[in-house]
Amino acid sequence: MVKIVVMARWPSPGRCKRRLSHDLNNVLGLANSSERATRIQQRLTQHTAAVVCCVADAMEIKPVLAVSGLGQNAARRWGQQLGLPNVRLQGRGQLGTRLRRQLMHGHRHGMPCLVIGTDLPELNPDDLKQAIEHLETHDLVLGPASDGGYWLLGIGESLIRSPQHWPLIGIPWGGPTVLEATLEAACRQQLTWAPAPKRNDLDHWNDLRPWQG
Repeated sequence: MVKIVVMARWPSPGRCKRRLSHDLNNVLGLANSSERATRIQQRLTQHTAAVVCCVADAMEIKPVLAVSGLGQNAARRWGQQLGLPNVRLQGRGQLGTRLRRQLMHGHRHGMPCLVIGTDLPELNPDDLKQAIEHLETHDLVLGPASDGGYWLLGIGESLIRSPQHWPLIGIPWGGPTVLEATLEAACRQQLTWAPAPKRNDLDHWNDLRPWQG
């Protein structure tokens, strides 16, 4: 069994999609840009949850919603609404710390893990199925993003048992060299890796324009 962890921020005006909100206000001059950005985040999260649920119906996986911006009870209710009843809080810290915290749950159960975000309008079930298949024969699976990061991180069965070898230390999270730095760390650890399809995170207005119709 593979665990798929969806890292999701509660869509609240002023607290999510701030760069998109800034673009909607300053580039397009739209009023209520924070509310508009929040609605977009809501739709993206619903899309991600629907894709994960589709894969869960077809394959032996355990989906988990890892939430920031809510307390435990509210996060659990949100998970129920999204069809993802297994809910945890992300906790504090930078992205690398929060990723490691979620992966440690898989480590304790010896369960391979995929971790994804919710900024992916292109996400489809085949992306996740392919990543799960790669985990059967590789230590690591990474889904490259167009901004130099990655939208998917997968840790295989052998590597999940060895947290000291996870390539998450010293990564410049949020910068344009996240993928490059992670691959360098993986190379130093002599890990095998496979790519998932390249996808585009939706962070700015220019990322949104292809989806307007």
